[in-house]
Order: sequence, then C-alpha cells, then structure tokens
Amino acid sequence: MSIFETGLAPSSVNHIALSPLSFIERTACVYGQYPAVIHGAVRRNWQQTYERCRRLASALHGRGIGKGDTVAVMLPNIPAMLEAHFGVPMIGAVLNTLNIRLDAQAITFMLEHGEAKVLITDREFHAVIREALSGLSNPPLVVDVNDPEYGEGSAVSALDYEAFLLEGDPQFAWQWPEDEWQAISLNYTSGTTGNPKGVIYHHRGAYLNSLGNQMTWAMGNHPVYLWTLPMFHCNGWCFPWTVTALAGTHVFLRRVDPQKILTLIHEHRVSHLCGAPIVLNALVNLPDSAKTAIDHPVSAMVAGAAPPAKVIGAVEEMGIKITHVYGLTEVYGPVTVCVWHAQWDEQSLNERAKIKSRQGVRYPTLEGLMVADPRTLEPVPCDGTSLGEIFMRGNTVMKGYLKNAEATAEAFKGGWLHTGDLAVRHSDGYVEIKDRLKDIIISGGENISTIEVEDVLYRHPAVLEAAVVARPDDKWGETPCAFITLKVGHEDTREADVIQFCREHLAGFKLPKTVVFGELPKTSTGKIQKYLLRDTAKAL
Repeated sequence: MSIFETGLAPSSVNHIALSPLSFIERTACVYGQYPAVIHGAVRRNWQQTYERCRRLASALHGRGIGKGDTVAVMLPNIPAMLEAHFGVPMIGAVLNTLNIRLDAQAITFMLEHGEAKVLITDREFHAVIREALSGLSNPPLVVDVNDPEYGEGSAVSALDYEAFLLEGDPQFAWQWPEDEWQAISLNYTSGTTGNPKGVIYHHRGAYLNSLGNQMTWAMGNHPVYLWTLPMFHCNGWCFPWTVTALAGTHVFLRRVDPQKILTLIHEHRVSHLCGAPIVLNALVNLPDSAKTAIDHPVSAMVAGAAPPAKVIGAVEEMGIKITHVYGLTEVYGPVTVCVWHAQWDEQSLNERAKIKSRQGVRYPTLEGLMVADPRTLEPVPCDGTSLGEIFMRGNTVMKGYLKNAEATAEAFKGGWLHTGDLAVRHSDGYVEIKDRLKDIIISGGENISTIEVEDVLYRHPAVLEAAVVARPDDKWGETPCAFITLKVGHEDTREADVIQFCREHLAGFKLPKTVVFGELPKTSTGKIQKYLLRDTAKAL
C-alpha cells in the first residue's frame, strides 16, 4: 500500500455522496429571501420553496413512501414540478416524470413497469389519467394538482396537492443518499417501436451534469431561467438543479407560446432558456408586429435536433445568443457543446451559424466522446467526411435500463454507450451529426444525410418546417422524400419549386424526388416523428 493510502481511508469527514439535494439547502440558507419562483401571480422566495420541498418529502414519508419507491408525476412546467425534483429524492424515493403528451396505454405501462406508489398529476390531464389508472390492478395513491394558471379540468383525486403539503413538516429532517450511485430519477425513452425503456439516473450523475450545465454556459449567480423546455424531458436537462444551485429564478410556462415567451423575457428580464429548434423557429416566424427588440442579454441553449443554420442566424439577429448542445435521455440530457472561439466572431452571420450547428466537444463532466465504426469501435479520421457512430462514456451516463439487462448490455457493448447517431469529426475535433443511424438514406449505394437536405430546405423562403426521410425506390433502393410545412402566404409553392431550389445547392443524387406539403407530426419535446413520416412515404 502506498504511503498516501496508509491510515487514510475515506470517512464521513472527507467523503460524502454527491447529490443535487445539497444545492437547495445551501441556496435557502444563503439566499433565502431571493426570488425562486414566478408563475402567473405566484411569487415565492427560496426559503419558502425549500420549506415546500421539505413538506412534500415529509408528507410522502408519512404515507409510507421511502427509499427505492417510485413517485410518478404528470405535470407541466409549474412550481410543483420543481418541488418534486427535491422533495421526492429527499426521502430516497425515485422521481418518474411522465411525458404529458402520452396516451393512456403508455402511461399505464410506465406506472406499472416503474411500480409507482404515488402519482402527482395536474387537472389538465384528468381524462387520460383516469383511463390509465383503470388499466392498473394496483393503482398508486393519486394527488391532484389544481394549478391556478390552468383553472379548468376535473379533480383526479380527493387528495389535493396543497392539502397534502400541509400534512408535512416544513422543517422535516430529510436524508442524504447513503450512496451517490443511488437512483434519483426514472425517465422513459420515447420509443418508436415496442415499449419505452426506463432510463435510471443516479445522484452522482445528476449532480455532475447540473454543474456541467453551469460551466458550459458560464452561468453566473441568480440567472432568470424561463421554462420553455419540458421539465419532464431528462429532468429538464438537469436545470431544475442547476438553476437552484445558482440561486436563480424559475419562471414557469405551462405550454410553449411564442408571443408569451417574448412577453416573459421582457417582463422578467429572462437571461436563459432552453428548447428544441422548433421553439426558436416559432420565435423567428412571429409576425414583425408581434416582435419587440430584446434590450438585454438573453442566452438560449438548443438541442433535440440539429438546428438549421438559417434558424440560428435569424434568432441571433433577434438578440438571442445561441449555444448548441447535444445529448440524449441516456446521458441526463446535454453532454456535448459547440464551444465558441473568439476568432469565429469575425465570420459572417451565415458562417457563424454553420459553425454553431455542429454538436461540438464533450462537456467537462463527460469523460469520453468518440466517433467510430459501430462494429469495430475503431475511431474514424478527423477529416469532416468519414462517417461513424457517436459513442460516450463517463459519470453522466445512465445506470442502465430498468428491468432490462439485455438492452443495457447492448447499449454498453464494448465499454461505450452506443448513441445511434451518425456523425463526422472535423480536424478541430468538433463532432457534427449527419443523421440517426436509422435515418440515413442509401440511394444507389450513396449515403445521403437527411440533415444536410433539411438544412437546404430551411433556406427556402416559403419553408416553415421540413423533414426528410427515405422513400423505397425500385431503381435506387431509396430516394429522399421531403415533408414540408409552408409559411402563411406561401401556400402556392409547388413541388417543382422546392426541387429546383435544392438543385442549386445540392448534388443531383441528394435532391428530394418527392415533396409532400402539410403539418409535421411531433413529439412533446418538439422532435419531428420521422418514423411516422417513413410510414407515410412507404405508402405513397
């Protein structure tokens, strides 16, 4: 044994489990009177918020909930959702945030598979929750949230959330996790085939990725954070914990409304927000009469899909500084970032936007990132053209999939997390996604990146939204099929117009051979559901 180890075993003095629960205790102690919550007419400071979290923990404890029990929540972006991110793990329980857009069958599966003992649900979802509960032989205790900003719907339960909190002690002595590997939350993937998989997060990973968000974005103390990102998605990318650690203000928004986003930015001097490219696109496409200049620094973190360069440029012209990140449910949300270099400031707006559309380099809190052959795990050259799959490893990778050892082993094969995203790596080491492994189009033996084609489509003045998928073809095997939503006033745009525009910017074999106009199906986080579009393309 080394002299540096002899008699120096870790103890309770110098080795404590990392947990984001420590953030709210410190913030309430140091910044107790600072604003924590803005939700409609509701205003609470950090001392009040901390007490409500402890009440929730105490009330759950009083109902027999403890370590390893699952507490599910079906909540939009409201204060109760923030409280659940602390109150539930304060007693060692595991928070399962349900996707509020899901149907009853999916919710029934998740409640049963995750063995939920308690369900906290907003009245907006009373119909789907009632149907979901009817499919359970052993339904959980249901707590009804009556949000004044909604003011509609029927009670799902006689047990009201505010009354439930009154069962709890505001000075409740909550418990630190015994082990940082202990589960803190359960997030189900939005599986496109079969049942979704339950991704398990631990306290250590949640703590580290929360800090990674702050480091990556250089967030100072007391940010004003607008909740445009669904808080159920990867636990809001860990920002419930990040913003709390920085004694920031959580500004809540029940549903995405572009005009209200701009109003809240002005009214509360919002400094930060997150979301999918669709949120940014909605802001850009507001009528000029609805836009007002943003007169203070605002930063937006975008992920969920590669944002078209044109959208990035247009948002920055509005006065919102874009940071592009990338991640997935299995890694607590974002874990790579397009780190900016000062010399890029001299580039044109269009060139800056192209650079920002790359997925970038790893967070300081992710230990490994590579682009490699999916079979051999041999890294591809950093030449900007060689295609490979993105692989990750580190402390912010999930524990694994709940009750699914086979899927966990497959995801971790070769000692890396397989993401299923195809990318190239540039000479500067920056990663750029070209497609999902399942989305790449192979036409006449040539690989076509749907993202590259979509980026061109977004430059067309008539295009509001675009998605490209493979359409089966007898001669070529597959050809690109474009699905497009047109901007108001451009309804006379024809298929030939779009194809001709693409011809000016793309090689001939990459041109869409088919163009379909209409609304695009999306998930609750704004991702376009390409698997549905593939089905449509096959049926054409």
